[in-house]
Amino acid sequence: MERADEKLAFMLQYNNIAWYEEGAVKILDRRIYPSQVRFVTCKTYPEVIAALRDMVTQSAGPYTAAAAGMALAAYECRNEPAENQIAFLEKASNDIANARPTTARRMALITGGCLETAKKALSAGQNVPAAITEYLIAANNKRYNKVYQMAKHLVSLIPSGGAVMTQCFGETIVGQMCRVLKEQGKGDVRIFCPETRPYFQGARLTATVCRDMGMDVTVITDNMPAFVMKKERVDLFTSAADAICMDGHVVNKVGTYQIAIAAKYHGIPYYVTGAPDRVHPGIENVEIEMRDPEFTLQAMGVRTAAEGVKGYYPAFDITPPSLVSGVVTDAGIYAADQLDRYYQETDTLPFELII
Repeated sequence: MERADEKLAFMLQYNNIAWYEEGAVKILDRRIYPSQVRFVTCKTYPEVIAALRDMVTQSAGPYTAAAAGMALAAYECRNEPAENQIAFLEKASNDIANARPTTARRMALITGGCLETAKKALSAGQNVPAAITEYLIAANNKRYNKVYQMAKHLVSLIPSGGAVMTQCFGETIVGQMCRVLKEQGKGDVRIFCPETRPYFQGARLTATVCRDMGMDVTVITDNMPAFVMKKERVDLFTSAADAICMDGHVVNKVGTYQIAIAAKYHGIPYYVTGAPDRVHPGIENVEIEMRDPEFTLQAMGVRTAAEGVKGYYPAFDITPPSLVSGVVTDAGIYAADQLDRYYQETDTLPFELII
């Protein structure tokens, strides 16, 4: 099957995100990449769930891992009667989808698609893990191609020789943005990446992808965005999102909100990339995940705070629509208060633009 991950950076290749093969799922350990290239091997779907909760993969990585986990679940129950296999896969679908609360509704779209694929494969007497893997490739192809169109709209907002600030790791849109910048003769654009503690996704993942794609990329600490915006004349702030509510609120890696405030003050537009989530009609039904506070007291395993000091670690924050200049989708750019138009004008399913 033709694949849309060609010409993209190493960690955006499907096999290097998460992959099912021969009764196991291998997930690139993004907690240590790029200093080490190591894969975590899962032999059961609960081990995939554990890897998701332990942040082995982040950004859009969990969605590929979720589908791979469903293929593994199908392998685990392969010798059972069909009705038992369906029951097992229904449980796996629910369990994997709820691995992390903030993204559960998006994850359910992925695992639900895998479940329907499995049922059809069972009815047709086909190899179920293979069918789910084909579904994963097809879904990723559709998603990557749509994100490529999105990148074209985003790059149209970036001047040649300009400067862009990102936040966290936007996965596919980062690689596709770099690709389109090169294609449109804007390879001289500078990219600034806040480090994104405590996992340093900006420093390790976004910056590495930008470098691999041949862009000029600079890592800054999380307390530098306002200064850098003014000093380096940043033209645009952009991020992906873990959820874009239909009421215009953006849920993304903690730190996005404060950068959006700084951008507003400096007259810099903030464009979020992705599809608005119909599963989140308003911000009130989004649960912000609170993670182990101990992670804020260390940096990459080295403790930085004294014993007895408390930590606080919300994984995400909420940026109100008043700070969002526009939502960049594959179909164009929409105002934060007009997101219903996107689904009136396209036939896109939400999971196709998990970037």
